[in-house]
Amino acid sequence: MADALNVLIVGVGGQGTILAGKVLARVAVLSGKDVKFSEIHGMAQRGGSVVTQVRIGDAVHSPTIDPACADFLLAFEQLEGLRWAHMLRPGGTIIVSTQRIDPATVLMGVAVYPSDVLEQLALRGVVVALDALEMACAVGNSKASNVVLLGRLARGLGLSRDLWEQALRDVIPARHLEVNEAAFAAGWSSK
Repeated sequence: MADALNVLIVGVGGQGTILAGKVLARVAVLSGKDVKFSEIHGMAQRGGSVVTQVRIGDAVHSPTIDPACADFLLAFEQLEGLRWAHMLRPGGTIIVSTQRIDPATVLMGVAVYPSDVLEQLALRGVVVALDALEMACAVGNSKASNVVLLGRLARGLGLSRDLWEQALRDVIPARHLEVNEAAFAAGWSSK
């Protein structure tokens, strides 16, 4: 890690990228680090791209990550991961859901969803692919796939699991906490 740990979280509207970023930012605060958080909603309510940038360090001055500087790319959908792969630093890690959500151009027949997204991502960095949707369904809520992926990221960051669990309690409403804790645990223990 240079001056900051840079985590880029990408997906489409409704997948919970912003929530994942808020949990990560809360962990940073709980660990005594400075954190900057930025989010971009591109037609999010219509299934468009949503990008959340989280930068953590001793003193972080900008909320945005420069191209080729993200240490981790957390992709909630394969094609979104590929779309933002240029942001990953050489040797960085891509944690990607195997879920596929066809963008409007594919649905309209104007474009074709690439069949080799994971292979293309592997040319950019270390790829950890998870069927986060299936894992979330297994714990009781398909919408918790974001927290499954967050759990896998958490294990790789080297911060105490207790901090993550506290951050989940601080950010997630009590009525959704139990399933999200289970989703986090599933991601944490995944390969």
